[in-house]
Amino acid sequence: MLGAGGTGAHIAPHLYRLLYALERPVKFIICDGDKVEPKNLVRQNFTEADLGENKARVIAERYSDVFGLETSYIPRFIEDAGQLEELLRPEVFRHYVYGSEPNTGRWVTNSELVILIGAVDNNKSRKLCHEVFLRARDLIYIDSGNGEYTGQIVCGIRRAGKTVYKPVGMLYPEVNTPEDLFPTEVSCAEASVSAPQTIVANLMAATAVVTMIYNILVIGCNTVQQTTFSTKSVNIRSFQKQPTRRKAA
Repeated sequence: MLGAGGTGAHIAPHLYRLLYALERPVKFIICDGDKVEPKNLVRQNFTEADLGENKARVIAERYSDVFGLETSYIPRFIEDAGQLEELLRPEVFRHYVYGSEPNTGRWVTNSELVILIGAVDNNKSRKLCHEVFLRARDLIYIDSGNGEYTGQIVCGIRRAGKTVYKPVGMLYPEVNTPEDLFPTEVSCAEASVSAPQTIVANLMAATAVVTMIYNILVIGCNTVQQTTFSTKSVNIRSFQKQPTRRKAA
């Protein structure tokens, strides 16, 4: 998960509980180079005791201790494609499956299912995720973005080197020509001014992200490619993935 602030910090506790309930081998990596500031206490999942601490570390240590899950945190912003690709590289396992008859069986190779959660607040980071997504063989990329009252969550899927669900960079092309900067490129004066958001927008976005992950890990599929919401009208609208139609012979 890239980002442990407005949305990411609210995704974490619900995702930890979900992963704990699944009782499967799992590893959760949280990346964020930001520190908790007083302004964050209004809408982000932090308390005064966290002030001055790295956001990724606070969230990772808080919930990994509670649920006993393996967690890693990276206390810096991921702004390099090589670093991100290394984090997303799936681990491969080989195990032997015994057959029903004596002395029969075979070796089976399994690969990790990797899900990239984009909980960032800038399009330059989204562009980085988009470029890495297009080079991946297999990857699920769920991006969350919101303003003060509205937002969208997009689930992109790559399978066997092909894009099955379009990512946020295809549905919102402006992401690929960002006018903003990476967090490390922003001056202290600019960083002191937060983008207008509300805690309910962050909570609604976090709920949609965790629901998509629930559908993937528990139900076995996610038919929703995009979800938009408005906190003013308390409205959530989802767009289903349209099936590919075969041309008549």
